[in-house]
Amino acid sequence: MSEPLTRDDTFERHVHSAAFDKECAAAAAVYSRWIGNGPPSDDSDVDYSSERSNLWETDSSSGVPSVDSSPYDVSKLEAHLYYLGIRGPRRWGPKLIFRTSKDIFPVPSGPEPYCRPMRLLPVYEHHKLGKDNLWATIRSKVVELLDQQNIQHSSVDLVRFSWVEENKDDKDDNDDGDEDSEDNKVDEDIKDVDIKIAPYGTVVTTPVTIWVGVLPDTLTGEKAFHSSNDILDLLKEHDIFDIDVAYRESVARGFSGLELFAPVSDLDPLKAVIDPVTTALGLPIAGLKTLKSQGTMGFYFRAGKVLYAVMARHVLFPEDEGNFPYSYVAGPQKKVVLMGTKAFTNFLISIQGHIGLLNNMITVLEKRAAVLTARSQGSGPNAEQAARELVETQHELSETPTAIKELKKFFVKVKKQWTNPRDRVIGHVVWAPPVGVSATHGYTKDVCVIKLDEKKFLQNFRGNVLDLGPEIDASKFVGLMYPRIGAPSDFDYPDERLLELRGILSAEEMCIPDNKDREGAPMRYVIKRSLTTLTTIGCLNGFESHVRRYFVLGSRDSVEAAIYSYDNDSGPFSRGGDSGSIIVDALGKFVALLTGGTGLSYSSDITFGSPMYWLWEIIEAQFPGANLYFEDDDN
Repeated sequence: MSEPLTRDDTFERHVHSAAFDKECAAAAAVYSRWIGNGPPSDDSDVDYSSERSNLWETDSSSGVPSVDSSPYDVSKLEAHLYYLGIRGPRRWGPKLIFRTSKDIFPVPSGPEPYCRPMRLLPVYEHHKLGKDNLWATIRSKVVELLDQQNIQHSSVDLVRFSWVEENKDDKDDNDDGDEDSEDNKVDEDIKDVDIKIAPYGTVVTTPVTIWVGVLPDTLTGEKAFHSSNDILDLLKEHDIFDIDVAYRESVARGFSGLELFAPVSDLDPLKAVIDPVTTALGLPIAGLKTLKSQGTMGFYFRAGKVLYAVMARHVLFPEDEGNFPYSYVAGPQKKVVLMGTKAFTNFLISIQGHIGLLNNMITVLEKRAAVLTARSQGSGPNAEQAARELVETQHELSETPTAIKELKKFFVKVKKQWTNPRDRVIGHVVWAPPVGVSATHGYTKDVCVIKLDEKKFLQNFRGNVLDLGPEIDASKFVGLMYPRIGAPSDFDYPDERLLELRGILSAEEMCIPDNKDREGAPMRYVIKRSLTTLTTIGCLNGFESHVRRYFVLGSRDSVEAAIYSYDNDSGPFSRGGDSGSIIVDALGKFVALLTGGTGLSYSSDITFGSPMYWLWEIIEAQFPGANLYFEDDDN
C-alpha cells in the first residue's frame, strides 16, 4: 500500500503539472514587462504624483486666459513638455514654472507632433563657482533668498541641459498649425506613447543652470520671475553673468532561517531570478514588523569577529516611531528580513514568469527545428546554413527543459522555506542614530547598522562585491561605460559579473570627471544595484545639491551628492525602494549611500546620496576597527 501524499508532495506535483505551467504563462506576461526595468515601486512609496492626472484637468479646463494670468507664466504645453525625457524615454519631465534661458520652446504640432527630449547633464567646471568652494556659498545664499520670499523649495541643483536641434532641411512644414487649439487640447495631445523622437540634428548644450525644485502648486510664474532676479543679482555681485535660473515642481523623498545563495554565472539557469537571495550587495530588505516599507542593503563591514551591514535608517524606522537614537543592548530585537511582502511576491512572480517564457521558447524552437530540418534536407542554396542552424537550435532545445527543471526545483525550495517572513530574518539592528544633518558638511545622516546572522552568509559570502546583474549584457555594459571611442575609462567588466569594491572616492575626486559621454562632454559614471531599478548607470554631478524634505512637523535641509540618469533612453537612476543601496564608480570605489531623490515615486529626476568618504568616518568612530575589505581580515 502506497504512503499518503504529504502537503509538500502535493505542492511538488502541482509545480510539475500543466496547471502550474498555465500559471507561469500568466506570470510571464507580467514578468516580461519588468525585464530591463525591474518590478514596479512599492505601493507604500507614493507622493503627489498619484494626483498628477488632476493637473491636466486643471491646466486644460479652459482656453480662455485667466484673470490671474501673468506674462511670466509659461504655456501649458511648455510647462509639461519642456523637460520631456529627463525621467526616461517618452516620459513627462517635471513641470516647468519659469526659466530665464532664452531658447524658444518648439510647440508640437501636426498629426504626429515632434517634441524634443531634454537630457539632464552634470556640471564639473565653472570658472567662478569651482574656485574656493564658491558654489557652497552661493547655494546657501540662494536658499536664504528663497526663504525670504516664502518659496517652498525642495532642492537647489546645479545642472546643464542638452537636446537635439532638428536640422531645418529635415523639419516637416507644420508651422501653420493653430497654437491656441493645441493648448486647448493638452489633455488629448500630451501622451507619452504618441511623441515622435527625431534621431538627427545638432546637439545643443545650455549654459550652467541653477535649477530650483519647488513643491507642487505653490509657486506662480510671476513670483518665480522676481525670485530669479534676486538670484541673478546675487550672481552679479560675484561677477557671474553666464548662469541661468529655472524652477520646476519637485518633491524630495526617501526611497524606501536559511543560508543565502552564492552569486551565479551567466551560464546558470537561475541567473535571471536568483539575485535577491544571494550574498552579493543590493539585497532587498525590510523590517519584520514593517514588511511594506522596503529598501536595499548597502554594504558589509566587519568589526572584530562580527559581520555587519549598512543601509538607510528611514527604511526600517517609520516616522510614527519617532526620530530617536537607537542602540541595541538587550531585550527584544528589531529584526531585519530579506524581502518585504511585495518584494517576495514579485520574486515568486519572476521565477514563474521566467519558467513561462522558457515554455514559450520551447514552442518556438520546435517550430524552428521543423523548418530547418526541411531546409537542410532539400537541395536549395541555403541547405548547408540551415543544417548548421539546426544543430544550434537542437542544442538550445535540449538545454531549455533542463533550465525549466532547475527553476521549478528552485521555486519549490523558495516557496517552502522562505514564505514565512520569520524564516527570512537575516539579522537585527544594533545602531541607528537619529536621521539628521552633519553640522560641518550638511550631509544627511540616514544610516542604520545591522548585525547579521553569519551562519546565513558565510558559506557563500564573497565580501563587498556588486553583482552587475543579467539585465545589461556584458558587451552593452562595456559600451555604456566606454561611450566615446578614444575616451579614457578604467572600467573592466568583471569575471562572473561581480565587481569587487575597494577604495573610497575622495571629496576631491567626486568633483572631477574621469570619462566623456558620446558627445564628448566630461563625465564620471557611477553604478548601483538595488531592489526596484536593479542595475543602473548614472552620472555623478561635480557640484553638490541643497535639498529640503518636508514632514508633518517641519522640514530638514541637507547637502547631497547628486546623480543624474545616464541619458534619455536609460530611465531613472533610482526609484522608490532603492534607498540604502551603495553607489560605486567604474573602479569599484565606494561613492555614496543612496538616501532618496526628487521627482515621482516611479521615476526620479535626481538621485541623492550621502558621500561615503564622510559616512565611513562616522561608522568607524562608532565601530572601532571596522574594515570593508574582508581579504585583509586575519580573523
